[in-house]
Amino acid sequence: MLGTVEELQFKIVNQMSFQDQIIQGIPSTLPAKKKRTLSISHAPKRKDILSLEEKKLALKNALRYFPKEWHKELALEFLEELKDYGRIYMYRFMPDYAMYARPISEYPAHSKAAAAIMLMIQNNLDPAVAQHPEELITYGGNGAVFQNWAQYLLTMKYLSEMTDEQTLHIYSGHPMGLFPSSQEAPRVIVTNGMMIPNYSKPDDWERFNALGVTQYGQMTAGSYMYIGPQGIVHGTTITVMNAFRKKLKPEESPKGKIFLTAGLGGMSGAQPKAGNIAGCVTVCAEVNPAAARKRHEQGWVDELIEEMDELVERIKNAKKYKEIVSIAFLGNVVDVWERFDQEDIFVELGSDQTSLHNPWAGGYYPVGLSFEESNRLMAENPEAFKAKVQESLRRQAAAINRHAARGTYFFDYGNAFLLEASRAGAEVMAENGIDFRYPSYVQDILGPMCFDYGFGPFRWVCTSGKAEDLRKTDRIATRVLKEIMNNAPGSVSQQMQDNIKWIEEAEKNNLVVGSQARILYADAEGRSKIAAAFNQSISNGEISAPIVLGRDHHDVSGTDSPYRETSNIYDGSRYTADMAIHNVIGDSFRGATWVSIHNGGGVGWGEVINGGFGLVLDGSEKAEKSLKSMLFYDVNNGIARRAWARNPGSIEAIQREMKRTPGLKVSVPNLVDEEVLRNILP
Repeated sequence: MLGTVEELQFKIVNQMSFQDQIIQGIPSTLPAKKKRTLSISHAPKRKDILSLEEKKLALKNALRYFPKEWHKELALEFLEELKDYGRIYMYRFMPDYAMYARPISEYPAHSKAAAAIMLMIQNNLDPAVAQHPEELITYGGNGAVFQNWAQYLLTMKYLSEMTDEQTLHIYSGHPMGLFPSSQEAPRVIVTNGMMIPNYSKPDDWERFNALGVTQYGQMTAGSYMYIGPQGIVHGTTITVMNAFRKKLKPEESPKGKIFLTAGLGGMSGAQPKAGNIAGCVTVCAEVNPAAARKRHEQGWVDELIEEMDELVERIKNAKKYKEIVSIAFLGNVVDVWERFDQEDIFVELGSDQTSLHNPWAGGYYPVGLSFEESNRLMAENPEAFKAKVQESLRRQAAAINRHAARGTYFFDYGNAFLLEASRAGAEVMAENGIDFRYPSYVQDILGPMCFDYGFGPFRWVCTSGKAEDLRKTDRIATRVLKEIMNNAPGSVSQQMQDNIKWIEEAEKNNLVVGSQARILYADAEGRSKIAAAFNQSISNGEISAPIVLGRDHHDVSGTDSPYRETSNIYDGSRYTADMAIHNVIGDSFRGATWVSIHNGGGVGWGEVINGGFGLVLDGSEKAEKSLKSMLFYDVNNGIARRAWARNPGSIEAIQREMKRTPGLKVSVPNLVDEEVLRNILP
């Protein structure tokens, strides 16, 4: 017997090579219906927000990807998805091949740049990397690469066809098409969630995402530049190290000192590893069992504890014996804050990395409800769930306040914790009623110490997929940084030392998840010189394949975010988004291989605009020219803006850069004597 139609279709698809499936795009015959994989984490059900007419529109929007003769069958299936999950993901069209970043040579492409972008897309969706891979969500609960699987298939097909004189334009996950351009133009332009301002509230995302017309790209999910939790480990390590430097005496060690936080998802999963590198006791609470166990299995957290009594006893011993250890607690962080208060366990550092930019749809789980109960409530009774979340935030803030009164240094990690706690009526405001009583980590640490001087998350991916190539890049980066260190001013010497130590120890810290990628913090000089050395090594064959350069948008220039990246801008302009827009436009004509601009990011939809880029180094003279021009602007655009805001470190940095680069002429502020203002405005 030949078998059922579904069995025949399965055999046909599996006889096709990986490359053939990429080139095919939307299948020529309707594939068999697929079920979700039960063993992986899935996005929570989204709220039922569409009217009857809007549901019809959502179906029409989804069906337009497919031939008319499929519509009757698919309409029923997509309606079922909309009812069951609040979104149309098109599970039927999930690829049958394994999803991971293959060596660049395995992608069918006419353009090296296009092949590199395909690699980066697949890395973002690798189940070892992505938070909810079958919903195309990389991290943050809703940070999506695409809205549905049809968009993925069509995008990969376009990339396989692209030449170096075409540009693919992506509208919130939808590939609008290939347009003629030039070799100097970006190969891909990505926008995510770019709403008219009056339509950028949380429920607007729920509605328009359910309609299939926009998406939340987070920072590096929808721009194809996520490299797993390593991408945030470095920034978290720098933050925790410097927080302890602020908290402890110079002769004190972080050993046995507690860093208490929450979240083990896509980005927050980096916290335990960062704590280990910083040398402290990390307690990271997580309510999602799958997320906690995934990080434990990956070796990103040392121990997994499920009972509060056991956690209390373990922490007391860790403090007593001055251990360096990371512990995942399977439970709610509010319970931990409250119990540690009752037990009089002193917490040196506290923070939170739950996805409070997305508080009503799975970003934060309230105390007193199980993970499953919360997921049901948020879908069936959103208003009751919101009330529970806000009650939980008030309890969490109250417990943190009690710890802070005893000397805990608590900082907001830019995930909108303080913002949402204030909206919930928690006691988190300063006496002036305007500022928060706790600083953002950018205000206290990364802003004045890193961003103002141009240091930010420079990252690269070895497209060969070879660990040996990554090892070579580590050695190159170390050599370059040490050469720069010889002439570095004292104001950045600590940064240089921290990053040299980081890159020297990167391999032994087992940071790679997914692609062969690395990250370190570097300024414009460091990024350009490291990139130039990489390009030369590709040209002479020392490194066997192209390297993709990028960064987190969480950087000097890429993001306008008043509660995080630009929270240490004090001239009143932190609510403007000119810098991010100029950044992405400026990068696009200075040689970036692809550029992206997003509404939203780590602090939420409507709260931030952020831009990113990717740059493919292939050993060519063109790549050399592009890296020098683009990387220089990508950093110094932000330093110039920060200098104009009168940030002392940035004034120093931009003046030093103007001496180093004759063609750079930047407006520098004339500082006002406070006495002048006091005389007229007493």
